[in-house]
Amino acid sequence: MIDKQLLSGIIVLMTLSIIMSYSLTTYTVLFFHYADFHFFIRQTVSVALGLFVIFVMSKLNPDIWFSRIGFAIFYSFFLLMIVMQFLPSSMVEAVGGAKRWIHLGPASIAPVEFFKVGFIFFLAWSFSRKLLHKGKQSLVAEIKMFLPYLFIFGIAVVLIAILQKDLGQVVVLAGTLAILFALTGRSMKFFVLLTLLGFAAFVGLIAMAPHRMKRLLSWWSTVQDSILSVLPFEAVQSLQVEATKEPYQISNSLNAIQNGGFFGQGLGNGQFKLGYVSEVHTDFVLAGLTEELGFFGLLFVVSTFLFIIFRLNKIAATVKEPSYYLFSVGVALLISLTLIINSYGISGITPIKGIAVPFLSYGGSQILANCLAIGMVLMISKTADRTKHENTALSNPK
Repeated sequence: MIDKQLLSGIIVLMTLSIIMSYSLTTYTVLFFHYADFHFFIRQTVSVALGLFVIFVMSKLNPDIWFSRIGFAIFYSFFLLMIVMQFLPSSMVEAVGGAKRWIHLGPASIAPVEFFKVGFIFFLAWSFSRKLLHKGKQSLVAEIKMFLPYLFIFGIAVVLIAILQKDLGQVVVLAGTLAILFALTGRSMKFFVLLTLLGFAAFVGLIAMAPHRMKRLLSWWSTVQDSILSVLPFEAVQSLQVEATKEPYQISNSLNAIQNGGFFGQGLGNGQFKLGYVSEVHTDFVLAGLTEELGFFGLLFVVSTFLFIIFRLNKIAATVKEPSYYLFSVGVALLISLTLIINSYGISGITPIKGIAVPFLSYGGSQILANCLAIGMVLMISKTADRTKHENTALSNPK
């Protein structure tokens, strides 16, 4: 039997996403002259398709279909991210020099959302076969084992961070890769080295892109006083930058959150969604939701996410196959890191990164991709019962 509690948490979030896609898009509907239910209908269709994907996936036998579906996702969307750079502008429109979406008639698809699921599968499949059975090794041996994965990840960085100019997705993938690698029993020395390497690459990707440097300096100018106040005077002089006007997205996002109070302004009564907070139904959905539903509404959403992450890790702890375990943990990491990056960005803790909230933000690609991941986990969850039966049989022999 599938994990119905996990499915219930996903349904709750996607139902709320349909409601908020109608409530938060008032300004966008009026400004672009869309029909009143334009976003509501599109999100409803995406959620319905996502639930259908979950239903179909959950019925499949993981011993037969898990690897087949995982490889199909990984290879097809890896290839699609490469091919999309050469597709005509009628299919792939470059926005700010970045090609992120493939337009197929009235619908659009973001291949990177699906690639993340395929990448997690590939790591789970490969790690379970090549790393888990190996004991403690020298640092040099661990580095050699990691080089093939670093090469594949490097290609993904070029495709996503450089060509698509989407550093947030790379951070999610890098964090997932590092933690999954650590779970295979690698040494703390290697994990520290990997973390330092990742940080250096992160700084390099920011330094080579003027728009990222501008965004970083703009963010730093707003938080430098509170951070530098605890540092020695000499360090303050070297790190101080000229104060700039606070980015309007952050300022209005924080105002929206504050305006929500404990109980919110009421569904549909938010003010900052009326042209003050950009992308309020996608990247800033948590700010818009908090203004209308308040602190307790946000607490409900966060609690639901924590429950989903708990159930994913619970499934990982009960399955017997190592690749199933790593994939379930990987999906939990994918959701966790994405939520953290988004929430930290809209609250000004870190620079803004355009990344959607799983299952909650408006957008068909992230809904379908995340539902695909959950469907694969629910497919896996059926083996937990089989493991229990096997353990019971061993403990109670006839």
